[in-house]
Amino acid sequence: QVQLVESGGGLVQPGGSLRLSCAASGNILMINVMGYYRQAPEKERELVAVMTRTGSTNYADSAKGRFSISRDNAKNTVYLQMNDLKPADTAIYYCIANGITADGRFDAQAYWGEGTLVTVSS
Repeated sequence: QVQLVESGGGLVQPGGSLRLSCAASGNILMINVMGYYRQAPEKERELVAVMTRTGSTNYADSAKGRFSISRDNAKNTVYLQMNDLKPADTAIYYCIANGITADGRFDAQAYWGEGTLVTVSS
């Protein structure tokens, strides 16, 4: 059973920084894609940034230049460094992992973390 455990959310002032982490647990051999989506109040869930196992990345326009995604494949962990945070970045941030090879088989479904709240406010 694959589970995603997130950490690193909280309250930060505008212009501040936070680092989110998400670790996947289970009998995992490899994970193709890991990253983050976010959902602000009364808005749909949207992409923030994702990274493939080989290092290819995709960022939302709002994240480019401010956020940086990285992975530790040996630890099945993804990190999101968020700098110059703005009130518009306030949202619940959800970790995603898909294309998981675990327990000897490939699973194409997407797994989601429970979410971590990021609040940017003075």
